Amino acid sequence: MSAPRSTRVEVNGWIVLDKPVGLTSTQAVSKLKRLFNAKKAGHAGTLDPLASGILPVAFGEATKTVPFVQDGEKAYRFTVQWGAETDSDDAEGKVTRTSEARPDPADVAAKLPSFLGEIMQQPPAFSAIKVNGERAYDLARDGEIVDLAPRPVTIHALRLVSCDRENAVLEAECGKGTYVRAIARDLGRALGCLGHVIALRRTRVGPFFEADSIRLAELLEEPEQAPAELMGVEAGLSELPCVILDRTGAARLRRGQSVILRGRDAPSEGAAYAVCSGVVIASGLVEQGEFLPNRVFNLPF
Repeated sequence: MSAPRSTRVEVNGWIVLDKPVGLTSTQAVSKLKRLFNAKKAGHAGTLDPLASGILPVAFGEATKTVPFVQDGEKAYRFTVQWGAETDSDDAEGKVTRTSEARPDPADVAAKLPSFLGEIMQQPPAFSAIKVNGERAYDLARDGEIVDLAPRPVTIHALRLVSCDRENAVLEAECGKGTYVRAIARDLGRALGCLGHVIALRRTRVGPFFEADSIRLAELLEEPEQAPAELMGVEAGLSELPCVILDRTGAARLRRGQSVILRGRDAPSEGAAYAVCSGVVIASGLVEQGEFLPNRVFNLPF
């Protein structure tokens, strides 16, 4: 007896979700997948349950653009509570050390420049990094000591928004792989007062900003309006140069063949994407005046 045929439908595009606190990224994607009755969906960058904010969710062919979004710049607004470190570097963990010291706002501001640029950062033990094939957070929850090696990350901006005796609110702009929880931990250590994150909101992921987002409650309250919030597949590629092709060039790319670019508007060498009649055909590389496809999109045009 054959298995029942799936009733899910092809959905292609992006929803920039404003994830609420208390929901995992996987749970959020599952809710949207059911809402759209979509065959395929995934997200571009995990947000912890404690965190809120931008969670870009890709459907169908848009999942091919997830790596481009994940590699983009991130921005966060977060609150650090002074006086304690936790094993997870946030409010969900167990307190491991405490301090009676509290920093002056001027001292906090003076330390921030040392965190800018490319720095070495030790990821939190409770992270999704794999250790011998297992997630670090699974090992940490099982009581194992997880000591992750420091790795290079890039922090473009770190600003102090407000600070009192117990807490500080900061904003960060950073590259891929940066942990805001680790910034809070290391800043607390540098100030001699210890610290951990008690609130975190992501305000940007690559080409997506808060202004692009919609709250989950809004989508669930008016599900008939959800398709109107769907952004095109190309939204995930919008930070790359765009190559416009005719149908002949598009057909070549869909066969996996390269296309010679002509004209003054052809982009310089590097990553780019190609469109025909407003439809994304492929992403790839421009090399010596030629577009070389590496991902081809199955979208009608």
